[in-house]
Amino acid sequence: MKHLKIGDAAPHFKSIDQNAESIALSDFIGKKVIIYFYPQDDTPTCTKEACNLRDNYTILQENGYEVVGISPDPVKKHKKFVDKYDLPFKLVVDEDHKIAEAYGVWGLKKFMGREYDGIHRTTFLIDEKGVIEKTIDDVKSAQHAQQILDSK
Repeated sequence: MKHLKIGDAAPHFKSIDQNAESIALSDFIGKKVIIYFYPQDDTPTCTKEACNLRDNYTILQENGYEVVGISPDPVKKHKKFVDKYDLPFKLVVDEDHKIAEAYGVWGLKKFMGREYDGIHRTTFLIDEKGVIEKTIDDVKSAQHAQQILDSK
């Protein structure tokens, strides 16, 4: 996995969201954006993280941030997740994990003695010019919004 650092240009991406609408990093030029990578829709820890960001969405926006989630899930699964939990932000489809690879968050994981490739839960705070201003590798799902606000 490559490791992006503060001051690096955020890798450009273009994909589709939960509504099968085009979305790209360049859509956020001129805005600060939180890009959070998570393993899978509708799992306990990923749901805690998404709901925490939802519950604090207004505060994050008041601090100038847009929020975008990225996982390998397909459009249909993203749409169901957004609808079920009333998520106010976009979820990006990364089924081939090319975006995750570009951000250095796709790699070997271990769980219950099993090794497999997957997403390492990571959040990037990106400034108005598309430059990484902060990364959060040790995500606390139930307090993630506060982690973001504390890291400013």
